[in-house]
Amino acid sequence: MKTFFSTLIMSLMAVSILSAQVMEKQARKFAKTITDDDLTRHLSILASDSLEGRETGKKGQKMAAEYIKNHFESLGLKAPVDGSYFQKFNLYQTYRGNSELVVDGKTIKNLDQMVYWANVPFEKDEIEIVYVNKATEEDLKDVNAKGKFLAFKADGQFTPILKTIEEMGAEGALVFAEDSSRMNMVLRYGRYYATHGSLSRNKPAKEGLASVVLYKELAEDFFGKPLAELKTGDTASAELFAEINTKIMETENVLGYLEGTEKKDELIVITAHYDHVGIQDGKVYNGADDDGSGTTAVLEIAEAFVKAKEKGHGPKRSILFMPVTGEEKGLLGSAHYAENPVFPLENTVANLNIDMIGRVDSAHMDDREFVYLIGSDRISTELHEISEAMNENYTKLELDYTYNAEDHPDRIYYRSDHWNFAKNGVPIIFYFNGTHPDYHQHTDTVDKIEFDLLKKRTDLVFYTAWEIANREDRLIIDEVEESDED
Repeated sequence: MKTFFSTLIMSLMAVSILSAQVMEKQARKFAKTITDDDLTRHLSILASDSLEGRETGKKGQKMAAEYIKNHFESLGLKAPVDGSYFQKFNLYQTYRGNSELVVDGKTIKNLDQMVYWANVPFEKDEIEIVYVNKATEEDLKDVNAKGKFLAFKADGQFTPILKTIEEMGAEGALVFAEDSSRMNMVLRYGRYYATHGSLSRNKPAKEGLASVVLYKELAEDFFGKPLAELKTGDTASAELFAEINTKIMETENVLGYLEGTEKKDELIVITAHYDHVGIQDGKVYNGADDDGSGTTAVLEIAEAFVKAKEKGHGPKRSILFMPVTGEEKGLLGSAHYAENPVFPLENTVANLNIDMIGRVDSAHMDDREFVYLIGSDRISTELHEISEAMNENYTKLELDYTYNAEDHPDRIYYRSDHWNFAKNGVPIIFYFNGTHPDYHQHTDTVDKIEFDLLKKRTDLVFYTAWEIANREDRLIIDEVEESDED
């Protein structure tokens, strides 16, 4: 009897090993369908001048969406949004228009010596202003802010203070920039948003905190003495007018769905953002690396999985291939999907997000075969281990976790579309090649893409997705230790 069970166990182990070998052979076979030529072909179209930089909601972005949709349709992927490949939603483009402050007969014009920093209109003739020496909760506690504008000198990041002031019932804020360089930066942002507007998925409110940022030297025009001499409680008055214009535009995520063979209710989502920043100063910002490279990778991975299914080797779990819009405007497309998922997030096993994988950053000039991985171990240690194993077995890239450090100042973990899955508890991996001098410049062009690296990094995403899609059990979510604090 003992011999029988030993033989049975050995037979089962042999079957398991053979099955793993077959799966590996299949994975390698279909990874070969991802080619430099196909990657070049797709990217040369997506990052061409004719697509005008793919700015969210604009003509070029629509052209890119149509190209992606046509590719998904040609592959035979299902259109999962009520028969459409497009998940459409509205964005509100807000322009801060004609605004001005008048104090003691002097007119201070918007985008000249001040920036109107809010997205709410303001038509009140006269405003009451109260100065506070330090805009901290401690200093504000005895200030009667209701219906008034609180004035203060900025000390670094002032946006959180505006929220505090609004909660106190203030009508607005006058923020004196700490120095000219800071004010000049605010003016640059203000002029950009005056031209391009700011995008939001939420309709702008008609009421809210009105806020103005000014050169600190202007404090004397309001209070009759320099900023350095002001004390909490000093008062002034002025007239403020601010015009806000809003346009509604429609944009869309593009979704292609491949149904699984055995565990079809469980889902892997593979994302990249296909928008970029459009045309600026007459120059097309092609965004070949950011994120034409990631979008192209998604198209090729989709084709590899479709070919596998056509040959009878379809994934056990379903896969949603989803290039998203609006990342450059604040992760808008992925946020919309997360709030309006076509497939339940609780059934989403993992999100693999690709944002810039076609270049080499300055830290890796001497060792170019690398990729930065972010977030792989944040929610599921098992996902991290799978990722490491796939790289060891197939691609042998250097996996650099520099940006994964929780205290990294760039906070990359929160700055691409995976975040809208991660914050909902979905295990993620973010693939990234780091920034370079062409990042967000018109020089981010196809001729600078290193297609052999783009191929190898795309392979890593494919192999990782292949393993997650075909393994017996879904990923284990790490237990989060509860805090001892009350």
